[in-house]
Amino acid sequence: MENRDTFLIDLRGAPLGTISAQSTSEELFQNRTLRPILVLQNELFIEVFLNYAIKQKNVFFSLPPEKKMAYIENVIQRDIKFRNSLKGIIIGLFTVEEYKDYIKNSSNINKRMMNMLVERLKNQIQILTLE
Repeated sequence: MENRDTFLIDLRGAPLGTISAQSTSEELFQNRTLRPILVLQNELFIEVFLNYAIKQKNVFFSLPPEKKMAYIENVIQRDIKFRNSLKGIIIGLFTVEEYKDYIKNSSNINKRMMNMLVERLKNQIQILTLE
C-alpha cells in the first residue's frame, strides 16, 4: 500500500495554494490533495464534460458564454450520477490516509471539490468546444 501512496504523491507533485499555521484541516486537504489532483486530471475532466455535453443533445455548444457558465454549474450540482463520476475521478487518486481524512468530513470536502471543479471548467470555457 505504501508504494501506491508514494507513487500517487509523486505523480501529483507539490501542494498548490497557501499553506500556513492558520490553515484549517479542510484548507490543508484542499491544497495538498484536491488542487494537485484537479491539475493532474484537468484534461480528463474536459473530455468527460465534453462527452456529457454531447450526450445531452449538444445543447451546451449552442449557448452564449454566460449561459455556458450556468450550464456547467447546474449540471454538476443537479446531475447526481455525473457528479458522482467526477468525484470518483478525484477520489481514485487519494492515498489511503487521505481517504481516511476525507471520510471524516466528506460532505464539506465534496462541496469544496465540486466548487473547485466548476470554477476550473468555467475558467476553461474556451476549450469546451467541439473540434
